[in-house]
Amino acid sequence: MTNVCVHGLGQTDKSWDKVKEILSKDNINIKIPNLFGITTNCQMNYKNMYKAFADYCNCFEEKVNLVGLSLGGILAIDYAIEYPEKVNSIILCGVPYEIPKKLFKIQNFIFKFMPKKIFDNMGVSKENFINLTNSMAELNIKEKISKIKCHTLIVCGEKDKANLESANKLNENIKNSKLKVIKDAGHEVNIELPEKFTEVIKEFLINK
Repeated sequence: MTNVCVHGLGQTDKSWDKVKEILSKDNINIKIPNLFGITTNCQMNYKNMYKAFADYCNCFEEKVNLVGLSLGGILAIDYAIEYPEKVNSIILCGVPYEIPKKLFKIQNFIFKFMPKKIFDNMGVSKENFINLTNSMAELNIKEKISKIKCHTLIVCGEKDKANLESANKLNENIKNSKLKVIKDAGHEVNIELPEKFTEVIKEFLINK
């Protein structure tokens, strides 16, 4: 079984380094795509990023377990729906039940004034980053999730107040799902508390 961890919007594949290090001690190997790196030779938007992600996952001959944070979780949802025969399970962390459109508009306004270097460090241009977030504003997550058939774990940091309600709604509307709230963690659980997060991942993969 191939385990794929997928980073969030403001992260890169390096955001999973500590999780990867801990899991490797238990011989759990993971693959970590850089979403900005695999979305090349095309306009940066959600549709093109998803296609690049799907192509990446389809390269594995065996089924995949997907662990997605925020944007990574949204991609995991779409892949699990389109390719149910390829997905063994998904873990969704800090994933919104509904896209907060007003918040996205405010964030995009702020992004325009942020230094170019911040985006360069993520491996994406400021223009492409803003194009991506603009394209995500119209995504409709809640109408898709009832189509998920695989075992699903919903994870949310206790301090991630913006997504706690979403976590409960996802759990209520996805069949075969479980909910785990990680104490003392915020939104970026993979960075903030990688030890606790890996324990949750291992328990789910072993016992599902």
